[in-house]
Amino acid sequence: MNPVVHFEMPAKDNKRTSEFYSNVFGWQMNQLGAEMGNYLLAHTTETDENNMVKTPGAINGGFFSYQDKEGFNVPHLVISVDNLEESMKKIEEAGGKVLGGSKGPGTVDDIPGIGRYVSFEDSEGNHVGMLQPSPRG
Repeated sequence: MNPVVHFEMPAKDNKRTSEFYSNVFGWQMNQLGAEMGNYLLAHTTETDENNMVKTPGAINGGFFSYQDKEGFNVPHLVISVDNLEESMKKIEEAGGKVLGGSKGPGTVDDIPGIGRYVSFEDSEGNHVGMLQPSPRG
């Protein structure tokens, strides 16, 4: 099985979002810079020296900039896969649609130290992320 490894939610105000989740749930929030799309990381559980969760089944997540358009205004999950291209092919064969990376259809995002990422639409119209993690040294 391919597990859910990350959640993402839209945020209209990263500072307000950071304060809310750290105060209410004790999450450690980490604001990334413009080179990473001003993404707000949310550490919801302890991680090891490789940023892998210590508790099996627990996941971390993040917040992307809210946009009033499909796919950017609702939460979504990220599923880990061993082979991104193979999984993209399976999505199309099963009636889904590969949406691509941040630069649009046909693109794959290479996230340094994390892996290769692409979004897709499932058979029900849900937007989901898919990640082929970088090899661990």
